[in-house]
Amino acid sequence: LCCPPKDRKSISYLYVVLSVLVIIILLNQLHRRDWQGCLLCLLSLFLFSIPSFIEKHWNVDIPNVLETIILLFIFASQILGELYSCYQKIPIWDSILHLTAGFTASAIGFSLFDILNKKEVIKIKLSPFFLAMTAFCFSMTIGVIWEFFEYFMDTLFDLDMQKDTIVHTINTVSLDMTVSNKVVSIENIQSVYINGRNLSLGGYLDIGRVDTMKDLFVNFMGALTFSFIGFFYAKGRCRFARAFILKMKEDSNN
Repeated sequence: LCCPPKDRKSISYLYVVLSVLVIIILLNQLHRRDWQGCLLCLLSLFLFSIPSFIEKHWNVDIPNVLETIILLFIFASQILGELYSCYQKIPIWDSILHLTAGFTASAIGFSLFDILNKKEVIKIKLSPFFLAMTAFCFSMTIGVIWEFFEYFMDTLFDLDMQKDTIVHTINTVSLDMTVSNKVVSIENIQSVYINGRNLSLGGYLDIGRVDTMKDLFVNFMGALTFSFIGFFYAKGRCRFARAFILKMKEDSNN
């Protein structure tokens, strides 16, 4: 495992605490022979090491606040979300994580373009507005790619990463017997039968569509939030943003 630098004690302590928790959970999963749980734990430990690896080998300084968010996000999504079913037990859990991901991805995207913007060898200089817009687009692109990933994992491996939603109204042209593209509405759905079996859901099961759109919307809100912060940072009016923006180490020392 790759531990963060020793001079950043708060991050080092958080890294150690989270890693120990994951290792304990890993041993429990091994005892239960839950191999999928073991893989999630190993994946989490690997992801924990990425920020410090980037700092060490790419000469990048990741602010403590941003690194803390990243480590907690990994633990919340992989361990609490997947292994301890927080996605099902806490309805807003997924939305909180996607909001955080949108905000963080926008911060990282902004940082990358901000670094390029300050390089002497780069001839094109982005204005604060276009810098913020580029960060926003970067975050949304990451969000869309993630939704593609969820869809293909569900399709190819029979998973349920795109969580389903209970709805009570459907509008579809597929039930239009006249084949004239007329929308047929079915309202107040209370029960659904499949192959003679009542699913007992209290409504119709929407397969992934609502969840995907909700995830993209909260990603949009997170990306938009940081884009505003980044815009004012680029204009020299928001020192708060420094807690989320990566710097090259030679720039940080100046």
